[in-house]
Amino acid sequence: MPKQVWFLIIGTFVNTVGNSFLWPLNSIYIHDHLGKSLTTAGIVLMLNSLAGVFGNLVGGYLFDKLGGYKAILIGVVFNLISITLLTIWHDWPQYIVFLTMLGFSGGIVYPAIYAIAGSAWPEGGRRAFNSIFLANNVGVAIGPALAGIVADIKFDYVFSANLFFYVVFFVLVLTTYKRFDMRGLTTKPFSGNETKRRNRGPIVAISILSISLIVCWLSYSQWSATISSYTQGLGMSLSEYSLLWTINGFMIVAVQPVIRPLITRWENKIKHQLVLGLILMSFSYIVVYFAQDFKMFAAAMVILTFGEVFFTPVIPMIANKLAPHGQEGFYQGLVNSASTIGRMIGPVFGGLMVDLYGMQILMLILSVLIILAIIPCLVFDRTLRNEQT
Repeated sequence: MPKQVWFLIIGTFVNTVGNSFLWPLNSIYIHDHLGKSLTTAGIVLMLNSLAGVFGNLVGGYLFDKLGGYKAILIGVVFNLISITLLTIWHDWPQYIVFLTMLGFSGGIVYPAIYAIAGSAWPEGGRRAFNSIFLANNVGVAIGPALAGIVADIKFDYVFSANLFFYVVFFVLVLTTYKRFDMRGLTTKPFSGNETKRRNRGPIVAISILSISLIVCWLSYSQWSATISSYTQGLGMSLSEYSLLWTINGFMIVAVQPVIRPLITRWENKIKHQLVLGLILMSFSYIVVYFAQDFKMFAAAMVILTFGEVFFTPVIPMIANKLAPHGQEGFYQGLVNSASTIGRMIGPVFGGLMVDLYGMQILMLILSVLIILAIIPCLVFDRTLRNEQT
């Protein structure tokens, strides 16, 4: 693995630990501490994600134009400004403004990270993106566990902890990422005529696949939105809820040896990985439908995690393969935007469904939507085959 990818892994881990101090608890803080409804909490999280959509596109553009180091540095600087303001002022309505700013700045970072991983290690295939995926989820395993403990002491300390990890990430980027010119590392052959001819096919293909990604993250976001508040209503503590994310993060690492033989067998069968991942995710929400205690929620999280490890790392790999030379950042920005759109719609959709029909109906709807999301995964590449013929 190239040295650039190792630095990306470390940076992703630190950045995610900082992020995961706050994002799983946002809905709880808005609902329980600021006294707002779940629908209002969903709208606030929607604004955060909407800003993230624009941040994803900007991050991909900056990677293509300025290179990975400058793109990530710009995002981290804006992150520091946003979280500093949020740490000082986190009452209503300042919370809306600064959380929205944080969504935009955070959105800049990840497309550049994935674009660098694909460009620095093109022969790595799925492994390059799986490495970033693992680093992200180890951070998710550790961050919420610490956040639950910190929040039980005093919720205000959560913001300070988030700020601390952003400072660490900023120092890491400033001292290590500058060594590498992370733009133009791709080994893809380039031809202006070929790029022009193939431009429409890849864009249509990635747009179709993004439909599945939106549905996936619309559903996934319920764990940090409606499900988080639902667990509190059932009497679970913040520490127990945060432990669910710890299970998720450590499971993602622990199952790698278990799934490796199947991944190796399906290395060139991308659709098999996507479909299996979505089926497992769908089943996890059926388990949540019946869940009334920590053990059932933990079981649902384990099933969700198995689905996640098959589905999620494949998406940036597909985007990297489809991207013409010089547009790797743009394509990673597109798929990250799709994920963020799902996170944007999810809390509002979930909040409305729970307020109108209850949690059980929401879980059934999510399970059906995820099954329907299999369709785009099966047909996304038809435009490419049509162009080749």
